[in-house]
Amino acid sequence: MQAVAAMNGVVAAKPMQAARPRAQQFVSPQLQRRAGGRRLAVAVRAEVSSPPTVADAKLKFTTAFKKPLPAIYSTVVQELLVQQHLFRWNRQYQYNEVTALGIVSIFEQILGGLPEAEREAVFNAFITALQEDPAQYRKDAAAMEEWARSQSSVEPDAAGSPQQQALARVAAAAADGKFLYTKFFAVGLFRLVELTGSKDPKSLAGLVKSLNLSQERVNADLMTYKGVLSKLEAAKEIMKEFLAREKQKRAEREAEKARKAAEREAEKAQAQVPAEGSSA
Repeated sequence: MQAVAAMNGVVAAKPMQAARPRAQQFVSPQLQRRAGGRRLAVAVRAEVSSPPTVADAKLKFTTAFKKPLPAIYSTVVQELLVQQHLFRWNRQYQYNEVTALGIVSIFEQILGGLPEAEREAVFNAFITALQEDPAQYRKDAAAMEEWARSQSSVEPDAAGSPQQQALARVAAAAADGKFLYTKFFAVGLFRLVELTGSKDPKSLAGLVKSLNLSQERVNADLMTYKGVLSKLEAAKEIMKEFLAREKQKRAEREAEKARKAAEREAEKAQAQVPAEGSSA
């Protein structure tokens, strides 16, 4: 095709002075503009679709929550943030109510030793760092909890309640290989079954099967999570003992400071007695 185009160009050429401009205009300005537009569009799409980095998420978190967290909490929260950040910006990621319940439940458990206002602030910073809505998480988690408490079993149903429909959407996506399973979702499932009051392991197994998920993977993730909670509880006990010792030390230091201050005042009072007697 290039040879044919070249031959056509030679045959159609007029005076020599016109040949050079025609060669320069082989790509028309319109085509150049289109090509430039396409390059710009590709660049814009690349910029828009480029997800934030883990460092970006951590910066957003520390910007939103400026107070230093105790190390036992900070380590776990940072690990969870990295995990959920990678899930959040996966192309298959879709927000769902069970994951919201899982994340809310996790934060209630791991931050149980902090004041309520501080727990809420950490949670808000965490979800905001993922560019999602903390209020939406709490609302959906609360709705899931309320619904599960009124049930004897949990199962998906496309024609059922909003919560059952949410589970049905997960089952359909998982059947098509389009559902992004996460550890947080596994915790949400466990919490749903727990809220029904069932203590039968078959209840969770039946729910996992109905959602077309891997039982082995869910079990492994729940065991890992329970292990993290156990370590965290042990660390909290150590921290509690440490804080109690520090409180006692502070009390002893304050008592010693007060004793020395009293001694100084007594010495001053004794020093003033002779001076008053001599002036009399």
